[in-house]
Amino acid sequence: MVQSSVLGFPRMGADRELKKANEAYWAGKLSQDDLLKEAKRLRLEHWKIQKDAGVDVIPSNDFAFYDHILDHIQLFNAVPDRYSQASLHTLDEYFAMGRGHQKDGVDVPSLEMVKWFDSNYHYVKPTFQDNQTFKLASDPKPVVEFLEAKEAGITTRPVLIGPVSFLALGKADRDQSVDPITLLDKLLPVYVELLQKLKEAGAETVQIDEPVLVLDLAPKIKNAFKAAYEKLVGDSFPKLILATYFGDVVHNFDVFPALQSLYGIHVDLVRNPEQLESVIGKLGSNQILSAGVVDGRNIWKTNFKRAIETVETAIQKLGKDRVIVATSSSLLHTPHSLDSEKKLPEEVKDWFSFAVQKTAEVVVIAKAVTGGPATVRDALEANAKSIQARASSERTNNKAVKDRQSQVTAAMHERKSPFPERYAQQKTHLSLPNFPTTTIGSFPQTKEIRVQRNKFTKGEITEEQYDKFIEQEIDDNVKIQDELGLDVYVHGEPERNDMVQYFGERLDGYVFTTKGWVQSYGSRCVRPPIVVGDISRPKPMTVKESKYAAKVSKKPMKGMLTGPITCLRWSFPRDDVHQSVQAQQLALALRDEVVDLEAAGIYVIQVDEPALREGLPLRSGTEREKYLTWAVDSFKLACAGVQDSTQIHSHFCYSEFQDFFHAIAALDADVLSIENSKSDAKLLKVFEDKAYPRHIGPGVYDIHSPRVPSEQEIKDRIAEMLQFLKPEQLWVNPDCGLKTRQWKETKAALTNLVNAAKFYREKYSS
Repeated sequence: MVQSSVLGFPRMGADRELKKANEAYWAGKLSQDDLLKEAKRLRLEHWKIQKDAGVDVIPSNDFAFYDHILDHIQLFNAVPDRYSQASLHTLDEYFAMGRGHQKDGVDVPSLEMVKWFDSNYHYVKPTFQDNQTFKLASDPKPVVEFLEAKEAGITTRPVLIGPVSFLALGKADRDQSVDPITLLDKLLPVYVELLQKLKEAGAETVQIDEPVLVLDLAPKIKNAFKAAYEKLVGDSFPKLILATYFGDVVHNFDVFPALQSLYGIHVDLVRNPEQLESVIGKLGSNQILSAGVVDGRNIWKTNFKRAIETVETAIQKLGKDRVIVATSSSLLHTPHSLDSEKKLPEEVKDWFSFAVQKTAEVVVIAKAVTGGPATVRDALEANAKSIQARASSERTNNKAVKDRQSQVTAAMHERKSPFPERYAQQKTHLSLPNFPTTTIGSFPQTKEIRVQRNKFTKGEITEEQYDKFIEQEIDDNVKIQDELGLDVYVHGEPERNDMVQYFGERLDGYVFTTKGWVQSYGSRCVRPPIVVGDISRPKPMTVKESKYAAKVSKKPMKGMLTGPITCLRWSFPRDDVHQSVQAQQLALALRDEVVDLEAAGIYVIQVDEPALREGLPLRSGTEREKYLTWAVDSFKLACAGVQDSTQIHSHFCYSEFQDFFHAIAALDADVLSIENSKSDAKLLKVFEDKAYPRHIGPGVYDIHSPRVPSEQEIKDRIAEMLQFLKPEQLWVNPDCGLKTRQWKETKAALTNLVNAAKFYREKYSS
């Protein structure tokens, strides 16, 4: 019998119940006991969904209040002293590492947060000390949750991050020099103890995730696999299924001899189906293959015919007892359930599959290869009909868009003049001082903004009434910036729900969900638009609000757009057209918007590309360079239609530029703003080493935390930046947009930011 398996399930709940409970707890409106009860309710509900669907192998310990890697940091007592010595309750210590803590005499920033491989999920980076020790928590969360499911009559497979990945994805703390992988010998006894406790609790198998196996690995990381797994296999441990995802493992086959004593290997056959036969050839004589054929990263229905053919190829080589049908990765990256969507066009809805539906898909495929297609004939026929309907739909093709793409020339990607000539015009035109201050775009989205937007969406107020409300919000935002003394203003984006969704709603080729929420980080959820066809802009998208803001502003007003790569990466893209084609379509739509903004009197235009790094293929080589070529071309195509006196900004967050700095330089943006407040200046050194010629705004404080940085703290950050950058290059700004913050903390932080910038302006002018 071929079993079905899910690698992980979304945590938030059908209606984002976990988000709401977390935020209520942080606000002091929900007790800790009630938060824990709600978490338990969600876990039981999610296990029951999978059991009722008929899934054979159901995961546990895939739940996390904030982040699963943060769970492991606390599980192994790898908590930096600044948190462990703050005398916080265990749960508050956990949240302090995730989002910072500034009350009751405790003031600690959060740990660094970075993108989870090439997804839009963010994980908290393990941060190690030179004298690092590890100790298993007294009530290990994986054991507690396994027993919780067991008590409910549900047998689960606990999920752990593997020891090699846990260390390899970490870093040395500030002012520390430890190489994380050298801590393996200290960490392994904790894994031994944990696995033994899981065995004692009744766990027969454990899923141990080692996603770093899809990366290019240094020899010391490869060698660590043998050292780790020779100690984690034996009768006193559960059987281990080692899971990889988001790429192929063929380039790391030299590690596989060290893994052949494990019970099984999971590979992602959605992202890299071509690795199947090679992987089969490297399995041990009795090893299980977990075949990831249901996409854990996108929302399209699985093509059952193709998936069944893939699984049957494995069965022919291994036999039915050695193959498991699985999701390609955790379903964390997909919305909860399609059943909640009442407004999608029925034609389009039939093409989609969310997490709940994907649990049913793995079951259908497993039944089809176990008992034959006749056992699930109706499901297979319905699936084939859906796949065909999508392929032939008129929604997917727009001849005018394709014709315009065919007319794109190389010259359309280039600004009129080199940067020095452009900047001379911009400095005069915009009257910019040294150390200019600005924000990244959004200001706090208050409850009143959300209420009014909801009323407008429901038709309870007129468009005229809503526009008046938005204009008043812009007036207030401009007044606040006047009072703060910023140099380049933003309108604050009160009319925008999300930096991608807002644009998608104004572009042809997209559709939208009402409850298709996906966790981005912590309690932050996004509702990615879905690209279903060729993309075009029917009319201007942001000009009205930006033009009004410029009219009431004393300083330059910055127009705010989301770049083509981020619009694509933070949507669910089509899987029937190459992403380069979709990116170029988005670039042409944005090019029209950029030109219209300039014509409306907006002479600073920010085109954000925080997802540029996220889209980078995980391994170096030809595919990476191909991606960078079309990604950079898309950005340049979007921005190059303006005059030299118009200043183009772009913003990047959670990015490590060292591996593709040449592409960052090739964007030819006049000003880059980058996340930097928790990056130990490591991003800045590359700008110095490469003699970056244009202007840079490294973030001086972390906006993902409610903590307010002091003026001195910001001065210290600027001083650190000036070790790598010239004073005339430097802009002063937060790490990212301020949408998720409250006004009180925002004003306090920006006051300190402006005062710090003035200090350096005076220092370097004297």
